[in-house]
Order: sequence, then structure tokens, then C-alpha cells
Amino acid sequence: MYEVFIGGWSNSKSVIRKNRTKPDVAEVDTPDILSADEMRGFWIRWDDGVISVGKEGESSAFLTYADPEPFGIGYFGVCTGWGASGEWLIEAICVGGHDRYVNPSAPPPPSGVTDIGDFCWCDASGGVIPPGAVEGGKDDESLYVGRAYHEGALLPGKVKPGHAVCYVAWGGGEHGKTEYQVLCGCNPVWVPTTGNNIPHNAIPAGETEDGEPLYVGRVQHEDTVTIGKVQPSHSVCYIPYGGAEVAFPEYEIMVQQN
Repeated sequence: MYEVFIGGWSNSKSVIRKNRTKPDVAEVDTPDILSADEMRGFWIRWDDGVISVGKEGESSAFLTYADPEPFGIGYFGVCTGWGASGEWLIEAICVGGHDRYVNPSAPPPPSGVTDIGDFCWCDASGGVIPPGAVEGGKDDESLYVGRAYHEGALLPGKVKPGHAVCYVAWGGGEHGKTEYQVLCGCNPVWVPTTGNNIPHNAIPAGETEDGEPLYVGRVQHEDTVTIGKVQPSHSVCYIPYGGAEVAFPEYEIMVQQN
């Protein structure tokens, strides 16, 4: 874990501490940075293993730490110390950005429906599951809808937190990727289909190395519900399972609710 202290040690310094051990990994003198007479604002950000701390209204940080061995942040907590009071504003930033898709190969949508909305794919790694992640499968633990790059393709697959990877199917094999994206912030539904019958509101989630759109599918297999990729030109849903890429002509596909 990382700890950030602002105005500690009798309001004399601020530090960043890793794994509750000393010495502190970053420290700076900040005399009287806090005040009993006025509310003062601060921000804390982290990205790619760099933690930065700054004052409200100032873009530059007064305290930073670049971890040479960073780890994913999945949880955080905030508190004041020694009877003080404070207010907290938590901003959820989706690093992966938003994708707005229109299904180019599907039939025209019903009247009043022009596309299937915004979807947030959040960057993650090492088994981290961002807030609002979409759960789509189950084996000995919950599986989440993810995607990862492999051999020039962006492939939908299953994020398995216990293995700290996103598994994708490609070229007959199952491939575990430690860096991936997780679908967040939406409530899709799953509908049964077969072959290349892609519903108009199916959610595109990637593409092959040749540029063919891929969709998110899932199947029941070996007492699991496993997430994989639907490739329309092959008329199947491929799932990564047991080290192999397994094809199913009957499957469920993820769609946006109307």
C-alpha cells in the first residue's frame, strides 16, 4: 500500500510511505500547510506508478514519488487525523476513455435508435478490477469483461483476478495478458444467438488484426460461464479455456439494453 500524509508531524512536513515501512519514500517540509482557520484544498493523483500531491488551484505537485516497482491500485481510503475535520471529493477517471460504436454489419436499428451508446474501457493490470467493472462469467471466482492486445488484434476476453491476467483466445491458444482493459460503467444484457447472427445492439469490443469487428460472447462450458470473442466471419464464439481456443456456434452475446 501507499500512504500519503499531508501536514503531519505537527503540521511541519508531508510524506509518502510505501507498505507502512520507513524510511519514507518521499518527504518534503511543508510548514503550516494546513490551517485551523480556513479550508484548504489538495489533490492526489496516480498514473503509471507515479503518485503526485498538490494544492488546489496549482497544477504542479509539491510532493511526488515514482515507484520503480509499481503495483495496481484497486482500493483507497481517506481520513483526517487527531480530531480534525475534512471534506473529500473522489473523481473517477476512466483512463481508457470512451468508445462510441455503431455496428456496421448489423441490420438497421429500430426507429429512434441510432447507435448503442458510450462504453468505458478502463486500463488495468495485474488482476486489478476497476470500480464499476462488468461481471460476465464465473468459474471458481467471478470473471469480468475485458480485452487485450495480442499479435496486432484487440481481443475481448475474460479477466480472472485470481490469476492477475486477462485471458484471450487467438490462433488456437489461450493467452494471459497482464495489461488489459476492463469494461466499466454500464449494465449490458446477454442474449442467446447462433453463428453470425449479430443483434443490432451488440457491443463491439475489439477487432482482428485484419480489422474485422469482434463482439463479447460467453458460453457455459465445463461447469463455468466463460467470456470470449465473437467473430462473425467464423460464425462462432471463441473462448479461452484450459490453454486452448475453443469454438462454439451457439452462445450468448453482450448487447446494450434498449
